[in-house]
Order: sequence, then C-alpha cells, then structure tokens
Amino acid sequence: MELLRKVEQTISRERLLDRGDGIVVAVSGGPDSVALLHLLLALAPAWDWRLVVAHVNHRFRPGEAEEEAEFVERLAERLGLPCEIGVIDVPAYIRETGDNPQNAAREKRYAFLASVAAAYGMRRVALAHHADDQAETVLMKLIRGAGPAGLGGMLFCQSFEKLELIRPLLRITKRDLVSYCEHHGFDYVTDSSNAERKYTRNRVRLDVMPLLREYNAEITESLSRLALIMQEENRFLEEETEAVFRRLAAVEPGSIAISGSDFAGLGVALQRRLIKLILNYLSSQADATDFARVELVREAILQRARSNLSLDLSGTVRMVKEYDRIRFTGRSSDPGSFYYEWNGEQGDLVLSESGSIVEYFITEDRHAAGAECSCSSEEAVFDFDRLALPLAFRSRRPGDRMQVIGLKGSKKVKDIFIDDKIPPTERDRLPLLTDADGQILWIPGVRRSAAAPVTDSTTRFLRLTLRKPEGTE
Repeated sequence: MELLRKVEQTISRERLLDRGDGIVVAVSGGPDSVALLHLLLALAPAWDWRLVVAHVNHRFRPGEAEEEAEFVERLAERLGLPCEIGVIDVPAYIRETGDNPQNAAREKRYAFLASVAAAYGMRRVALAHHADDQAETVLMKLIRGAGPAGLGGMLFCQSFEKLELIRPLLRITKRDLVSYCEHHGFDYVTDSSNAERKYTRNRVRLDVMPLLREYNAEITESLSRLALIMQEENRFLEEETEAVFRRLAAVEPGSIAISGSDFAGLGVALQRRLIKLILNYLSSQADATDFARVELVREAILQRARSNLSLDLSGTVRMVKEYDRIRFTGRSSDPGSFYYEWNGEQGDLVLSESGSIVEYFITEDRHAAGAECSCSSEEAVFDFDRLALPLAFRSRRPGDRMQVIGLKGSKKVKDIFIDDKIPPTERDRLPLLTDADGQILWIPGVRRSAAAPVTDSTTRFLRLTLRKPEGTE
C-alpha cells in the first residue's frame, strides 16, 4: 500500500492524470511495466480511469520477443483489459536510416503508442521509467557535458505529437518495483538484452553505477534529485530568457538587433541562452548549435578591441557587430515578420505569406456558426463577446506560447509545430491569430487554443475559416 500511495501522490502532485482519463499503458512484460499496470489498475476505480495495454515487438530478439508479446497478451486478457500488439521491424529501419538501435526503437515505439491512443480516443500514454532509469540518464548526460536541460533528465510529463507521455514511477526505485511484483505474486519476463554491454546504458547500469555506490550508497536517489532540481532551474532560466528577449530585442523582418551594452549587463547564463534563442528564431538549424559556437558569438559581442566584425553562424545566420549595435540576420528564403489587424468587421482577409484567405463570419445563430460541430484545424468558432479586439494575424516570435485544449497550462508554439510535424521552412509563414492582449487564439491549419470557448450562454459567435484561393487547390 505504501508504493501505491507514493505513485498516487506523484500523479496528483505532478498533475499527470485527471479523473475519467483514458490511459494507454506501455507494457514490455518486465517488472517495471508489469508493476505500473497493476498500480494503475488498482487506482483506476477511484479515479474512473480506462486502461488499454500496448506492447511493441521490435524484432530484435527472434523467439524471445514473440514470447514476451504472448505474455503481455495473456496478462491483459487475465485482467480484462484490451490489448494492442505492434510488430515493427526496427533492424530493417536501422539499416535504412543508419540510426542507433535504442533511438530507432524509441522512435518507432512512440509512434505505435500514438496510433493506439488515437484509435481509442485517448491522450495519455503511461511509461514505466523509474528512478534508476532517471539516474542512468542524468549520468550519461553528465558524461557528455550536458547543460541544465540535459541534466534534467526525463520529465514526468512530456509532449509527443498530440499526446502526453507520463512517467508516474520516476520517484520509485527498480528495487521497490521488483519487490512489489514478488510480494503480490505478479509474474514478469526478463529481457536478456539488458545484460548486453554493447549498449552504453547497460554499461552504465552494470559497471558505472555499482562503482559509484561504493562512494555514495544513495547515488540513485541523489542523481534523481539532481534531475528534479535541474528541471526547475532550466524552466526558470527559459522564462527569464524569453522575458529578456522581449525587453531587449528589436525584431524586424528577417533580423533581430540587440544592444551590446545591454547584453554585457546580463549574467553569463542569460547571455548564452539569449544567443541560442535568437539563433533558434532565425534558423531551423539552431538546435544543433553547440557550446563552442555560442561562446564564439558571446565573446565577439563582448570584445571591446573590435568595434566592427561579422560572423557566419549555422550556415543560415550572420551576426554583424557595429559599435554597440549587434544584428543577427537570417540568410534564408523565409518571408520575415508580418502583422495584419482585424477590427471586427465581416469579410475576408488575404494572408499573402501563407498563400491563404481567412473568412470572418459573425452571427447569433448557433447552428449557422457550426458551434455544435467538431471543427477541423482549418476552422475555429469563438465566443465573440469574450474576445479582446482588435484581433491580429502575425508571424511567430521567440517564446510564443499557446493554451492548448486538453493540456494543462500553455505550450510553446515551437513545440506544437514539432509535434504536428510542421516543416521548419513553413513555420515562419504560418499566421498566428492573437487578441488585443497578445494571447494566441488560433494557428490556422494547426490548432485552436482554449481561449474564448463557446458555451451554452454564448450569444454571438465568430467563425473563422481558412481556405486557399480558387484555382490553387
């Protein structure tokens, strides 16, 4: 009961699940996922959860993998739960792409879990990563020289496409999960590949962690605690960097300018993050910007001996320093910034950057507004009287966030584009609908926000429809 209480506390504290949720539970058949399934099943009646079991056969271990799939199928049948088994030829995928086995398996596994969730109309997938997994992840990141984001390890809740991947066991050790299964007589299988030292994670688990325990018997707990600390530190620094950008950066079509003296007044951590944020805004390759390149830029800005210089960065961005003025310029075919204001009149608005037209329709007729229909991503209906006018369509900006229907809190627009697989070359062309307060209401063709929802008390409706000009379909 103690373990069950700890897991329920984590779910409540981290707001991983709501009452009445449907949950896809990823079950490999090992003790971790078997324990997770039984724990969620024990909590399900009180929370009114619906569970679906999902298992992936990666075809890495012929014979053994099929036995594990059969074990999971029998387990789900015994518990009275629906079960979906995916068979994916990951070795063939690796031969085609050259990806490493663990990355390839994870990518294909998550894609399958997303398909199961979509088939059952669910939004959350529960994964069995535990405190030992977290400790190993943090240690591997530390060895590679990661910063705060990397040292934060795995998150309790992570967005993937239109899903939330949740990890309710991140505060529970492997030892406790195995003990839970054995105490309750829950059968599980053992993955023989976990003993193979050809994988870095296995070598860390089998060789490095035991050595570290000789110096710190609580090394798993210590590294897991470090991850929690770094997650909060990183979240705070991200918010601070976005605030600094809004205060210091002058954004123009295709370029961003800052003052060298303002930059020099920032702490080193904010200087580095501000550079990365600017590069990310101007180039789709910025995520690959390494520490050395960021330091090169930072030192060039701070260099007093040279008042004028130019640097090429990431192949698509140029930095020009002219006395106190630092300008970063994108060297791509991106359309640059745009802004179209709408004051509430009915009609059409042509968005030349995206080659599309937005139709505005205001009505008091609920049926005519289509308020009872499930709108596509090309349509959105709002409670007109709850909108702060004027509305505007504009290009995206660094740090943009949107309140997403069905998710807690807000989400970065950048992450929404990544989840929905919007090509980097198209992201700056997509219009964002905002209100007078700057709140993002809708990304046409992508998603609508949770703002100004239509309710039973709505009297005036604003319906927006995105369409292509005639003859371009």
